[in-house]
Amino acid sequence: MSTTEQWWYDLKQGRAVRDDERGPAKDVLGPYPSQAAAEGWRQAHEDREQAWKTQDEEQDEEPA
Repeated sequence: MSTTEQWWYDLKQGRAVRDDERGPAKDVLGPYPSQAAAEGWRQAHEDREQAWKTQDEEQDEEPA
């Protein structure tokens, strides 16, 4: 058994849950290293998407 606590975001329950509380894989996102990280999944996703979009735009502007 792992000694590192893992957290998941349960989409059905709409909240962060510990590894021992998680539902089926199709209903959860994670694992995350902390409750705060699991609760912040949406912001992390949006930040990552924005960074990729900015990177794509910058690459499109570079001369060939």
